[in-house]
Amino acid sequence: MINTEVKHQTRESATLTKNAILVIGGAEDKVHGKEILQTFFNRSKSSDAIIGIVPCASREPSLIGERYHRIFSDMGAKEIKVLDVRDRSGANDSAYLDFVENCTGIFLTGGDQLRLCGLLADTILMNRIIERAQKREMSLAGTSAGAAVMGHHMISGGSSAESPNRALVDMAIGLGIIPEVLVDQHFYNRNRLARLLSAVSGHPELLGIGIDEDTCAMFESDGIMEVIGKGTVTIVNARNMTYSNAKEAKGNEPLSMHNLKLHILGYGDRYDLEQNQPYG
Repeated sequence: MINTEVKHQTRESATLTKNAILVIGGAEDKVHGKEILQTFFNRSKSSDAIIGIVPCASREPSLIGERYHRIFSDMGAKEIKVLDVRDRSGANDSAYLDFVENCTGIFLTGGDQLRLCGLLADTILMNRIIERAQKREMSLAGTSAGAAVMGHHMISGGSSAESPNRALVDMAIGLGIIPEVLVDQHFYNRNRLARLLSAVSGHPELLGIGIDEDTCAMFESDGIMEVIGKGTVTIVNARNMTYSNAKEAKGNEPLSMHNLKLHILGYGDRYDLEQNQPYG
């Protein structure tokens, strides 16, 4: 007879090592406990990890690529490669393409999300990364700009500390890794609720997700998102919104949005993406 405690531990161990998509609000701890980066490392098969670092969003890709290379090397990764694409033709590099076929984890660094998409959107390299991540054949993480690109629609810039209005947010097309979400990062730290609301007003079918610094929204293959890190994840659900003046409002005229659902999720809280329901 199998001990039920052992069975539970086995299931828990499998959960801790299965592939996931980690969306990080930026400024994740790189020095002390490194919980978020350690979780990505574990989900990328730990000591058997073959990790690709994509620093294309940064204006100093060599510097930031080396920093993450050192972090994952210190954790004990089996193999690490910095995929330092400087122009779109670089995304056809056969060495990079071969590496992506075998890697267990890809990490998208911070920087400028428009730069990242400009270099890699619709390239053979990025399309293969997205395909493998969506099939959960490997883990994928993105921090700051690397988080912003996760949805099909992307917040590319804007302001804060104003009432929600259409002029507050700049939109662009993201990478579509998790198409149904609209991500904003450095969320509480830069007072970006009004910006996210402004973005969601134009795309009420999408789930707005605001992620604080050193905080991660981790998307599992079963449609569950879990929060890890020191901050919170804010969920804005406008799918049952009963009224909005978004189509009529111009420029910086204030937006009206009725019957939104707003959830604040802390460490360990989860959100069911199919049922649109949070739980602890």
